[in-house]
Amino acid sequence: MRRNAITLDRNALLVMAIVSLAALAVLAGSGVLSPAIATPGAAPVGLATGASPTEGRALPRTRLAEAGGLMLRRAGDETALAVPAVRLGTDIRASITGQSARVTVTQAFRNTSEEWMEATYLYPLPDDGAVDTLRMVVGDRIFEGKIKPREVAREIYEQARANGRKAGLVEQSRPNMFRNSVANVGPGETVLVQIELQAPVRQVAGDYALRLPLVVAPRYVAGSSEANGAISRTAALAGASDILAPTAEPGKAARAGGGHNPVSITIDLQPGFAAEAISSPYHAIAITGDGARRTVELAEGAVPANRDFELRWRAAGDAPALGLFRQSHEGRDYVMATIAPPAAERIGQAPAREMIFVIDNSGSMAGESMVAARRSLLYALETLRPQDRFNIIRFDDTMTELFPGPIAASADNVAAAKGFAHRLEAEGGTEMLPALYAALRGGTAGREGPVRQVIFLTDGALSNEADMMHAIEQEGGRSRVFMVGIGSAPNSYLMRRMAEAGRGTFTHIGMGEEAERTMQRLLDRLARPVATGLTARVTGSDLDLAPRQLPDLYAGEPLVLLGRTRALGGSLTVTGMIEGRRWSRTIDLAEAASSDAVARLWARRRIAEVEAGRWSGELSHDAADAAIEELGMAFHLVTSRTSLVAVDDTPARPEGARLTREELPLLLPAGWDFDHLFGAQSTRADRSPPLESQKERQQLQLPDTSTGYVLTLWLGVLLLMAGGAGLALGRVGWWRERLTALRTVPSLQWMAA
Repeated sequence: MRRNAITLDRNALLVMAIVSLAALAVLAGSGVLSPAIATPGAAPVGLATGASPTEGRALPRTRLAEAGGLMLRRAGDETALAVPAVRLGTDIRASITGQSARVTVTQAFRNTSEEWMEATYLYPLPDDGAVDTLRMVVGDRIFEGKIKPREVAREIYEQARANGRKAGLVEQSRPNMFRNSVANVGPGETVLVQIELQAPVRQVAGDYALRLPLVVAPRYVAGSSEANGAISRTAALAGASDILAPTAEPGKAARAGGGHNPVSITIDLQPGFAAEAISSPYHAIAITGDGARRTVELAEGAVPANRDFELRWRAAGDAPALGLFRQSHEGRDYVMATIAPPAAERIGQAPAREMIFVIDNSGSMAGESMVAARRSLLYALETLRPQDRFNIIRFDDTMTELFPGPIAASADNVAAAKGFAHRLEAEGGTEMLPALYAALRGGTAGREGPVRQVIFLTDGALSNEADMMHAIEQEGGRSRVFMVGIGSAPNSYLMRRMAEAGRGTFTHIGMGEEAERTMQRLLDRLARPVATGLTARVTGSDLDLAPRQLPDLYAGEPLVLLGRTRALGGSLTVTGMIEGRRWSRTIDLAEAASSDAVARLWARRRIAEVEAGRWSGELSHDAADAAIEELGMAFHLVTSRTSLVAVDDTPARPEGARLTREELPLLLPAGWDFDHLFGAQSTRADRSPPLESQKERQQLQLPDTSTGYVLTLWLGVLLLMAGGAGLALGRVGWWRERLTALRTVPSLQWMAA
């Protein structure tokens, strides 16, 4: 039954291709070719612009020549053809031990066409994760990825692609955005690409969480405006092409039978204590096991990859106040210490605050995100006291400051602010930098005044993250920056790094129902004493610690230190001030438990510090690139300067056979308004050609077919069972036998097609 369904799918795809050829030929001949969905790379890369607000100060509105949308890149072909999409399924398995997680992501690329294909796919990973392993499975053969400098890896991949050999490439576009490329996938063939990464577990006030991002939201691309106020396509896309990806039109994705970008998730939870209150706020889960080990799976088996997954749990009883782990790697010892300062109650009344609320009302916030942001702001306004001062700044591709500057939180002023918040609607692009500068203004270092807290409410759907970090490093002064990530797929990399640079903290609000509860927890933490002036001193060994500059800690936050030394020993003492009182904690490093995660987490943290040095101007771009490349090569990590590449040395594509390149479309994040973002732009008649490979991009409608998700689940399990040991020669035979046996399973008979 399943085999017949897939045969029909392929026949339908063939008919679609023939009909599309004829239709496009007629349209090309008549000079009329208007795509149904906007082409990516516009002022919003996928985001619509709207009318300027009529109140307050507004920046000049800037627009890009084109709007974002669904696109297809083709290699070496100047003819516009509708090509059947390569189908993708993803299986994620995470093993949580202690305070870190080992995550394995298996992606199955299925070529449903009759052409030789190259597929690329942009996908998210935890921004603080360390990607260190790549395996490519073709038939019953496994190819291990090798770490290379970025340009070298790209050259190896392109040479293999040109020579007809199968190849896989993993590149970092941002610390939380990666791109897989798979070359020379034959007609009807499936290629598996598996990556592995190490990620830390987040801990706040006894709550633990692992967040797995599942979709990259369309990004707004800022740029320099032309004389007419429009941003040139070349200026906007320069340096941003690596974060562009097509977006699937929801109707087509729905008619694909739920088979477009499905994902399954299985988590082995072993935190080192009996976990309770295990939950996932955005997905239904099934939990098995008891005691210190639980297995967590998606209750529905597979879901669309259109919103981030988060698993939360608590310790039964008091949470551990200390976590200490060690690892030996390449002749060095590495240690990770997680230390929770004691909880302290404020003595007397909390001091007056100056609170600057910055709310994103750009087009990407349309739908559920705008509701959540508005509710969060309204709740925060309710907590203001008469002695506090405040202001609101809203931005899209213009900006409005509600008041000329921070103003007393009188009843009338708060009422005016609430009215302003109620009138906010999502329109325009995401020009966040001017709003950031406006928020930081008045917080000059050395100026005395009340505690100054800048709270951002945004999805972070932008491309110029580095500009934000640089602005905070240069203009932060006494302001503390707190980030609230809004929506189903916020830019966590932006949230974390802005909060770190601004000596603040960050949180997420995934839907409107969470708004008041999450804002209450955040504001309560901000009102409690902060651990400041933290220092770390090591005796008995020379420990290279990361971070080198210790952050302030807000209520419930632990201090996470990662260190490297030649021989671990001695003690580590952390000292700081809480509510004017000295606090100190000393730990014996010899008591550290063994872990395989510490070395790469240290390297990833050090890379983040190098990037921060680049933003602040302490390091030149060349020096930062050199340091990152050295760390990536030494620890086998994918970074901005190193990539993983795997190549099959046996040519597969027949000589003379054409290779078609396809960018796989992403689902729109849940809660986003597709028509609001893309509808108005899809009717524009004046469209500039794309910057990169202009003749290679054209429209692609998703095929109304589905190959089913079982393929991803089973093949992901197979690859995981093979694991690293499967690369040995003796295990390849086992892999071949196991694969042959599974082809007899009715639900997997498509593998024999």
